[in-house]
Amino acid sequence: MLQPEPTRTEDERRPVRFGILGTGRITRRLVADLQSTPGASVTAIASRTSERARWYADSYGIANAVSGYAELIARDDVDAVYVALPPSLHAEWMIASAAAGKHVLCEKPLATTSSVTQQMADACTKARVHWLDATAWLHHDRTDMFRTWVKDAKVPQGEAEFRLGALRHVSSAVSFYNPFQSGDHRQDASLGGGCLLDLGWYAAGILRLANDGLPTTVNAQSVMRGGVPYRVTAMMDFPNEVSATMSCGFDTSTRKWFEIAGEEASIVCDDFTRPWPDKPARGWVHEASGKVHPFSCECHQEHNMISRLVGWINATEQDEQLWDSPSPPWEAYHQQALETQRMLEAIETSMTTGQTVTL
Repeated sequence: MLQPEPTRTEDERRPVRFGILGTGRITRRLVADLQSTPGASVTAIASRTSERARWYADSYGIANAVSGYAELIARDDVDAVYVALPPSLHAEWMIASAAAGKHVLCEKPLATTSSVTQQMADACTKARVHWLDATAWLHHDRTDMFRTWVKDAKVPQGEAEFRLGALRHVSSAVSFYNPFQSGDHRQDASLGGGCLLDLGWYAAGILRLANDGLPTTVNAQSVMRGGVPYRVTAMMDFPNEVSATMSCGFDTSTRKWFEIAGEEASIVCDDFTRPWPDKPARGWVHEASGKVHPFSCECHQEHNMISRLVGWINATEQDEQLWDSPSPPWEAYHQQALETQRMLEAIETSMTTGQTVTL
């Protein structure tokens, strides 16, 4: 692990100071998580109008209300920026934040196209600032269990002594049925709306994580309403003869599940994006014999995500040579995000052309 010897104790280290770009619905939850994560603080929040910024700053207990996004990223009391704007605005403000020397936590999806997403990543690399997509489930302790089980699919999995066997099929479904309020950007194609970029980020992401890479072919279809996809279904082929199916939608009951099926057992999870309220994160392993191994795991995935970004920032501040490491700890998370965006683009191309897309 790339963890240099600290030159200051954790208590002595100044918290990483976050500024918030945007005051939409997604902001409320993560602001509280940022404020309650050790090593992080929130010093300012920006909106397009001073009145809206002031109202949200007072509501969240944030000292500084800022009118305009450029004004926030120019502040000396902001080390990192949380981009909580509609997807069509992510690239502009992530690139601007990087140019201003600010680290970035960006809401998903990173952008609306894969080429723009790569430009965003390149801008951060050039500026030597850290970036992370705000995909909290990737940082849950349970997700580490999934990674281990899939990676070591042919060996016994600890005390349970089950083995998945060679990976054969992965399925995912993420949806909710909830009429939107007027003006919600998820209903506006020009702002990056639709279920594919929103919920598809999760549904495609677990397929990519299970296979540790991109599919070779994609076939997709959609139900369109108001110019945006309201329901998307996709079939994919991955290397090593692994097949996959994916469903996401705004017009279907709440689902946040997947199945990772091997030759000898399968992992089933019905809450992978976020545990159900007042319940621990859970899942089951089903063996071919019918034996079932339930499991549960409790942690705060948003705190883990923020702590990971803060840890990268502190590590490179103490040892700049870590930027040039051949295998830095952020590389896998960046690859996951960039390739998830490529999958969504392939799905969109297939569903609009009616053709199979080869990656």
